[in-house]
Amino acid sequence: QVQLVESGGGPVQAGGSLRLSCAASGRTFNNNVSGWFRQAPGKEREFVAAITWTGRNTYYADSVKGRFTISRDNTKNTVYLQMNSLKPEDTSVYYCAARHRAYHDYSIQSRDYDYWGQGTQVTVSS
Repeated sequence: QVQLVESGGGPVQAGGSLRLSCAASGRTFNNNVSGWFRQAPGKEREFVAAITWTGRNTYYADSVKGRFTISRDNTKNTVYLQMNSLKPEDTSVYYCAARHRAYHDYSIQSRDYDYWGQGTQVTVSS
């Protein structure tokens, strides 16, 4: 099994930055595609970004492209989401997710991710 724990959320003013971290544990965390999703009140969970195990390939939702950067440090079993130029519409609970190691492709569908963190709140004020 894989356990994921997010940190780094909080309040921030529009135009500011935050860096989210997702610490993974579990002996089966190896060769997993990782992703970030977010969910605002009353809305469906939406894809934000994904990264392959090697970090060579990254993917972003159009709404965050150019502002957010996903990265990973496999020596620390940690995935990051650097969020710059934050907007009020970025306010959401952000979730870290990982696919089962058998799947090497990214996906924008939350149903394709097998492991989830508990979420961390990001609130952007105008």
